Amino acid sequence: GLILEESELSSMVNRELYLPAKTQDDKQVEILLNAGLSADTNIAINQGVDGVGLYRTEISFLLQQRFPSEDEQFKQYRSVLASYPEKQVVMRTLDIGGDKALPYFPIEEDNPFLGWRGIRFTLDHPDIFIIQLRAMLRASCESHNLSILLPMISGAQELDDALQLIEQAYDEVHELDNRVRMPRVGIMIEVPSMLYILPLIAHKVDFVSVGTNDLTQYLLAVDRNNSRVSDVYESMHPAVIMALKQIHDTCKQYQLPVCICGELAGDPMGALLLIGLGYETLSMNTSNVARTKYLIRQSNLAELQDLANKALSKPYGSDIYSMMLNYFEEREFTGFIRAGKK
Repeated sequence: GLILEESELSSMVNRELYLPAKTQDDKQVEILLNAGLSADTNIAINQGVDGVGLYRTEISFLLQQRFPSEDEQFKQYRSVLASYPEKQVVMRTLDIGGDKALPYFPIEEDNPFLGWRGIRFTLDHPDIFIIQLRAMLRASCESHNLSILLPMISGAQELDDALQLIEQAYDEVHELDNRVRMPRVGIMIEVPSMLYILPLIAHKVDFVSVGTNDLTQYLLAVDRNNSRVSDVYESMHPAVIMALKQIHDTCKQYQLPVCICGELAGDPMGALLLIGLGYETLSMNTSNVARTKYLIRQSNLAELQDLANKALSKPYGSDIYSMMLNYFEEREFTGFIRAGKK
């Protein structure tokens, strides 16, 4: 019976893939794609999304035996940008370290998640960073739909240093091709320090993207790959929900576009809770696009706001989860929650 339900669910959901993600009381939500390997060249899905919210550039680095050249990167990025004409593609600069090690550049660390990863690595290797930035900028000369996203920013100095290198890469590419335009530049919020200094650097960036997986792991001091403490990793922990609320409110105050691109955005309960908190842009893996759009179309913004407000007053993550589960049961959405997922 379960397989049948699953396929019925899929066909019901997929019929609505091309319809806008709009709640029943007319709140439009932007649905973007998290992409990597081939930018998910599935044309159907491409048409069902509003753009790419996170293109993970490190995938092509992980598949090689050496650092890819500027030309190799340029070709890769150009084909991705060309797959989404008229739609924004957010390319995150190289994010290695933590659980993503390059086979040809081993990094030995006692605590890799608090170590040399993301922007810290690229700022220590400006040569690698500049090559990647040049490749991105060259790739965008025709389509002009590139946005650049900086991972693991934890302070203003890293941002300033990265922006300076982006300027330098831009100047170098401009000499080769004057069609190049300065892309939008944004930062990932995944290190808790950014919750506090966001107001101080808001004027330096064009948008913000929230990586809920790392933000949760750093807020709760939990390595989610460590089985001993994996039960402490709660994606709906009250502190995580409060932090997300604060990020949303700060971005609204400073008129900064904000997108959620962590796993929470593609999780059925998480997506609806985020919309209730005020988020209007969610970026997720291909497999979650159709069902998330379907759930949004069946929901009511006023009810989701009510759920989010209640969530902000609950001391236990399990209470928030139960409340969302209740909501799903009342609306007969439980088929969307994968068994045993919490």
